[in-house]
Amino acid sequence: MSSLSSIRTILDAWTGTVAGAIVTGLERMVAPRLVRLVEDEKGTFALEAAKPENSLKEIAFGDGKFAAANLAQIVRGSRVEIVLRPSRFLFRPLELPARAADFLDGIVRAQIDRLTPWSAGDAVFGCSAPVAQGSESLTTLIAAAPRRLVIGYVEAVSGYHPSAIAIVTEAAEGGRIKVFEQKSRGAIDPVRLSRTLQAVLAVAAVTAVVGSIAAGYLADSLSTQENELQQQITQRRAAIRGIDGGERSPLALLERRKYETPASVIVLESLSRLLPDHTYVTEMHLAGNKVQISGITRDAPSLIPLIEQSQHFTRATFYAPTTRSSTDPGERFHIEAQIEPRNAP
Repeated sequence: MSSLSSIRTILDAWTGTVAGAIVTGLERMVAPRLVRLVEDEKGTFALEAAKPENSLKEIAFGDGKFAAANLAQIVRGSRVEIVLRPSRFLFRPLELPARAADFLDGIVRAQIDRLTPWSAGDAVFGCSAPVAQGSESLTTLIAAAPRRLVIGYVEAVSGYHPSAIAIVTEAAEGGRIKVFEQKSRGAIDPVRLSRTLQAVLAVAAVTAVVGSIAAGYLADSLSTQENELQQQITQRRAAIRGIDGGERSPLALLERRKYETPASVIVLESLSRLLPDHTYVTEMHLAGNKVQISGITRDAPSLIPLIEQSQHFTRATFYAPTTRSSTDPGERFHIEAQIEPRNAP
């Protein structure tokens, strides 16, 4: 639990610092007009504004309201600082280590119930700019007051729709200490911005974890699919090469068909060597292991013995009558024969 508490404290301090820097930068870029209400010893307020023509001599405060007719026109859209008398506040000096300068607000909030009669929820408080005391320590002055004291002034000004309301006081050593600040709905609140930054960081962390888990799951799934595909490819290659199928493998069947099926080129080459020069082949048909040729020759019967003498052909015969025309230079023959495949070297 202590480690989680330490992490939460560091995260709050970091996001608070970032949010404050963002708000400060935006306020410097677009700074609203400053209107200051300074309380005197009589309880009345003097108005300090950028435009003297709109300033009022003296503003009374009573029954939770400021008695000024044109105060709404001056305050609207401006940043209002209400400077209360130091007598309304309790001042306490505080000495801290030098490295605590970056976490001063959080440290003061944690010790406010020890330094004042009020708790952090019942008081408004602030601290002056830290002053270094050597290289190891620093001192600051804390100003605190009951929250109910300042809420009346804040509510009295809120109805005029300023951009921001701040409660400050003058310290005895000089310098103003801000103890309370409230921004309008449209302005950027450092506290809300800090919480938004924490929410964004939490969402980013959850997204990163979910993304990492999803990436690991997808990587495992893709690896499994890759292994399955590799196995299928290996099996296909083994089947093609005949490793698993023996004589019935596709490669063996193709090899056997290569030697059992007659090649048309070899058939044509063999016929061209067998037939005499006076014989002309006009048509040739291959159907399975049978070849049919037709053409013109001087002596058709002599072709049958020539074809059968070849090692490539058997059972040569005429499948149509031999005819002779007056226009033909010889006999027109039609012979078919059985092919003996001899494709091997």
